[in-house]
Amino acid sequence: MSQHVSISPAEAADRLAIRELVEAYAHCADRRDAQGQMALFTEDTHFVVYMNAKDSTPSQDLHSRAALAPVFDDLNKYAVTQHFVGQSTILTLTADRATGEAYTMAHHLTINGGKRSLMIAALRYADTFVKKDGAWLFAERKLYVD
Repeated sequence: MSQHVSISPAEAADRLAIRELVEAYAHCADRRDAQGQMALFTEDTHFVVYMNAKDSTPSQDLHSRAALAPVFDDLNKYAVTQHFVGQSTILTLTADRATGEAYTMAHHLTINGGKRSLMIAALRYADTFVKKDGAWLFAERKLYVD
């Protein structure tokens, strides 16, 4: 982690914009806004899912923004979700690239015949961000289910 005595206004703005990007991802997921969620990624994004974080073999390995649609659509099987974003750390930052890690507690409610069940998933994301036309986007997002 970086030690900051002081940072420039531009760096502060970039750090805030990246945090807002991470939060927008969770917000779009919970609102079932798949198009909005997809818009947070570059066209040639790389999205990798590890349903078991201890297994080095990914469950899904996608290579474009368009390929994300079925992943985000899969949330529709739940009656409600709430993704609580915890710590979000910027590991590296330049004018147009950054890396970071974010933690999320994802709550998924299923209702089946009047019976409600709640599944809580501990998620960790390893992210690579790029700044395009003044906006930060996910260039790569690796999702680990801990």
